[in-house]
Amino acid sequence: MSVSGVETETGAMSPEEETQIIDSINKWLERDVRPHVKMFDHADEYPHEIVEQMKELGLFGALIDPEYGGLGLSASTYAKIVEVIASVWMALGGVFNSHLIVAVLVQRFGTEDQKREFLPRFASGEWRSGIGLTEPDAGTDLQGIRTRARREGDHYIVDGTKTWITNSIEGNCLGILVKTDPDADPRHKGMSFLLAEKGEGFTVSRRLEKLGYKSIDSGELVFEDYKVPADRLIGGVEGQGFYQVAGGMEIGRINVASRGVGIAAAALKDSIAYAQVRQTFGKPICQHQAIQLKLADMATRVEAARALVVNAARAYDAGLRCDMEAGMAKLFASEAAVENSLEAMRIHGGYGYSKEFDIERYYRDAPLMCIGEGTNEIQRIIISKQLVARNPV
Repeated sequence: MSVSGVETETGAMSPEEETQIIDSINKWLERDVRPHVKMFDHADEYPHEIVEQMKELGLFGALIDPEYGGLGLSASTYAKIVEVIASVWMALGGVFNSHLIVAVLVQRFGTEDQKREFLPRFASGEWRSGIGLTEPDAGTDLQGIRTRARREGDHYIVDGTKTWITNSIEGNCLGILVKTDPDADPRHKGMSFLLAEKGEGFTVSRRLEKLGYKSIDSGELVFEDYKVPADRLIGGVEGQGFYQVAGGMEIGRINVASRGVGIAAAALKDSIAYAQVRQTFGKPICQHQAIQLKLADMATRVEAARALVVNAARAYDAGLRCDMEAGMAKLFASEAAVENSLEAMRIHGGYGYSKEFDIERYYRDAPLMCIGEGTNEIQRIIISKQLVARNPV
């Protein structure tokens, strides 16, 4: 297994190996990505060639075990890779985030036959996946979904709508959360997770326009009498979907948190550089106390957010329940991205508001991190509940 020729071991690796991997990713970003980001972002054009390069780098198999053709990276190494990618172009992190959430769900909860059939396709990028959770009337409250799958012989018949689904247009195999028993009480016991390849009855009804997170496809899906083979039910047992998705969201939130760190760090880096060349009142603005205070706060946010991501990734790698840790990282890092992008805009003045600089893109991209993979409001609730559960009186 290799990333740009760097041999890796499953899971934990030496600091030297990890550094080599990050260096190879950085070289690719500077050579093949950074020069083209503005063009793709401003045109809102999908970066097909860059995505093909991501396949070659093995990013679509980053968390998949080598047994199934993946790189088998730890969450700790994965988080660092996501951060450096997001510091150049946050949107790319979304291309393999939702894909890997589905792959991790299959790896953790699928039958052995499902793992052997599906994971190699995910790892190679032959199957580009996304995760179909959100519906027009259900986002944070996943138990409120209405998409239904009824069993008929050796197939499920799916009817319903999903919206704001990344990879839904360019991808070809989506993981979808459905109701297999709409009368179940409690509601989550009636939910199941299916792998849905595009085909008859599976329609992408429209591409959704967005403030930021440009170029990457977000679509609305409509299922009408869509047939899914019964062996695409992950785990082979109905009623496990909500539990499975909750487990997959941990790595998704670590990804989003890492992207938040990447944006926050990029905004800081650009601001430090600009503050040393921009002069007012006869001196660089970095010598003005008002700017110094902003830079100090921005740097502190980056370091604190990164530490929370490291903590969450280590808990994930240790096999521990880490919804609280991932929630903390996602909450803080996403807010840090928003705050740093705004402060960077203020430091850059008019240039921060101009499309000539990257600051306006950071400012547009950052808010998604506060919404994606569960809003920050729901993260606070998760954190609070876990604090009480882990500290009984």
